[in-house]
Amino acid sequence: MLYCYYLQIYNKEKGEIMIHVNESAENYLETILILSKEHPVVRSVDIAEELGFKKSSVSVAMKNLREKQHITVSKEGFITLTDSGRAIAEMIYERHELLSDWLTRLGVDPKVAVEDACRIEHVISAESFEAIKRHIGMKGTKQESGK
Repeated sequence: MLYCYYLQIYNKEKGEIMIHVNESAENYLETILILSKEHPVVRSVDIAEELGFKKSSVSVAMKNLREKQHITVSKEGFITLTDSGRAIAEMIYERHELLSDWLTRLGVDPKVAVEDACRIEHVISAESFEAIKRHIGMKGTKQESGK
């Protein structure tokens, strides 16, 4: 399945877009990150099981991620995120966690909140996400201090 959404990481100092990543790649990188926290090693079969995809589809995606230097694959088939892959995965994971938690606290059913966060995390701009983080942080501070 192809997705039309793309993440663009912009380098302000150089004034150029550094990385283009599609939603599918982001999901794979995020899944590798999550699995690496739960298991000592991550393999294609683990990713296929986690996402409910065919192993052949995952193999094609891993080839693409390897070619873009977002992952490395050992001769034993163990998948590791590179620095660029980890940066993308951690950014998407942070968005997912914050957005699903925020939506749940707003009264959205937790299952719906997670599903919506999965869609929003890929299309929200860095500027909008940072504004939401600031807003949530300010509200959290005010609530904790009793203001």
